[in-house]
Amino acid sequence: MPRKYDFDVLIIGSGAGGLATALRLADHAKVAVLSKRKISSGSTNWAQGGIAAVFDTRDSHADHIKDTIEAGAGLCEEKTVKYVVENGKKSIDWLIGEGVNFTKNTYISAQDSAAIEGDYHLTKEGGHSYRRVIHADDATGAEVQMSLQDQVRLHKNISLFESHMAVDLISNCHPDPDKRTCTGAYVLDVKKDCVDIFRAKCTVLATGGASRVYLYTSNPDGSTGDGIAMAWRFGCRVANMEFNQFHPTCLYHPEERTFLLSEALRGEGAYLRLPDGERFMHKYDERLELAPRDIVARAIDYEMKRLGADCLYLDISHKEEGFIKEHFPTIYEFCLELGYDITKAPVPIVPAAHYTCGGVMVNLKGQTDVRHLYGVGEVAHTGLHGANRLASNSLLECVVYSETTARDILSKLDRITIDISVPPWDESRVTDSDEEVVVSHNWNELRHFMWDYVGIVRTTRRLQRARHRIDLLAGEIREYYSNFRVSSDLLELRNLVVVADLIVRSGLLRTESRGLHYTLDYPESDPDLKNRNTILRPARRLRKTEII
Repeated sequence: MPRKYDFDVLIIGSGAGGLATALRLADHAKVAVLSKRKISSGSTNWAQGGIAAVFDTRDSHADHIKDTIEAGAGLCEEKTVKYVVENGKKSIDWLIGEGVNFTKNTYISAQDSAAIEGDYHLTKEGGHSYRRVIHADDATGAEVQMSLQDQVRLHKNISLFESHMAVDLISNCHPDPDKRTCTGAYVLDVKKDCVDIFRAKCTVLATGGASRVYLYTSNPDGSTGDGIAMAWRFGCRVANMEFNQFHPTCLYHPEERTFLLSEALRGEGAYLRLPDGERFMHKYDERLELAPRDIVARAIDYEMKRLGADCLYLDISHKEEGFIKEHFPTIYEFCLELGYDITKAPVPIVPAAHYTCGGVMVNLKGQTDVRHLYGVGEVAHTGLHGANRLASNSLLECVVYSETTARDILSKLDRITIDISVPPWDESRVTDSDEEVVVSHNWNELRHFMWDYVGIVRTTRRLQRARHRIDLLAGEIREYYSNFRVSSDLLELRNLVVVADLIVRSGLLRTESRGLHYTLDYPESDPDLKNRNTILRPARRLRKTEII
C-alpha cells in the first residue's frame, strides 16, 4: 500500500552533496534522504584523488581561481569560482569536524620530499599550479562518504530511505510556469514495488551526474542523470550538457571496466606510455601528463586510434616501491588482485566517461528556476566548471554548496507550509510487463551509440545520427512507460534518454571546439562564443533553445 511522508526537506541523493546538506539542516529541520540503492552506492564513494583548497602559504586563492578558470576554457562564472575557492578551507575544516580523517604529514615517510608545511599532506593534480589537493590516501571519497553517513545515521532529525528512487517531482500545478513550486516527489520503494508520496517544504536534488549514458565510464551504475531529467521535465533550465569529462586513466580490464587510476598518480610522477614504452604527451602540451583532463584524454584517444591500440599504459614503476605503496595503497592492492604490480610495470588504461560538467542551472544559493527546488553537486550547473572541470574541484563544490543551500532553506522554512493536496500515484491503467528484456536492449543500444557518436571526438553527422536514434528510443520508452508499471530499470532508462537528448542538442548548438567538446567540423574555438554558455529551456517555459 502506497504511503505518504511529510518532511521539512526532502533530499534526493546520498553522496557528499546530499549528506552534507542534510547534516547542515538537521539541527533545525526534519530531513529525509533518499538513496535509490544503498547509501554508499553513489559516485562519492568511488572518488580517489582528493579535494582542492588553499592550505599552503605559497599558494593563494587567486592562483586557485586562475587555474579553475583556465581549465574551464572561458565558460566559468567568475563570481562562482571566487565564492567556492574562498570558502574551500572552511568547508574542509567542517568535514574534519564531521570526522573525516585526511592524510597528515606525520603519516608520510621521510623520503617524501613533497610533504607540505602544515598538518596535512597535499598532492598536485593536472591543471593545478601548486600542491593543494588534500586527500585520505587514495580513497578520499570513501573516507568522506563513510564519515558523513555515520553522522547521518546518528542524527535523530534525519530519516534515511535506502532502495527508494524518485520517479518525478510534484508540482503545485500553478498555471503560471514562473510561479510553479516543487512540493515533493513521487518515489518508488524498490523493495515493496510501490510508489509513495514524499511531501516537503523544500526539495534538494543531489543525484549526481549522467556518465552511465556512455558505454565506458568510471561511475557506478546509479549515475543515470535522474535529477537532471526530472528537473528538465519539471521546467528547469539546464546548461552546458555538451561538456562531458572523460577521465584519461581508467583501468583497462575485461572484468573491471570502471576502476579509476587516480590523477594523483600522475601528480606524483607517473608517465603515460604507448604500447612500445614511448612517452607521448610532449607532443600535445608542455605540461605533459599534468595537462588538464580534456587535453590528456584527447591525446590518448588520438594515439589509440592512430595505432589501432585497445589501450595505452600508465607507469609509476620508476618511483620507489615504498613510496607507491604508502601513497596509493588502494590502487596497489586492487591492481595486484588483477595481476598488475604497479611497482614493477605499467598498467593498461583507457579514457572513460567520468563527470557531467553541465546540469540543472542554480544560483549561488543553490536555487533552481522552480521555487523551493535546489540542486547540489554534479547534478547542478553552478558555473564553477565551465567547459572542463579542474581536478578535485567536484567534492569541493559539493561541500561548499551544501552550506549555502542549507542556509537559504533555513532562512525561509518557517514561511512555507506542506502541500497536503498532492494526488496519489495513479497506476490503475497499467499492467505488469512481460518484456523486461526491451529495457535492457534499449539501455545497451543507447550507451553504445552515445560512445560511438558523442564521445571524446565528435562530428555534426555523428551527433545528428545520435539524435535520430534517440528520437526513436524516446518514442518506444514513452509507450512502454505509459502501459506498464514502473521499475528502477525503466526509470533509469527513461532518464538516460532525456539526458542523452540534452547532450546531443547542446553539442549541435556549439559550433566550435572548446574544453571537453571537440568536433572535427569546428576544430578551433570561436572567440565570439567565449563566456557564452549553452542553455536549454524547456518548451513549456520558453519556446527557445540558445547559446547565451
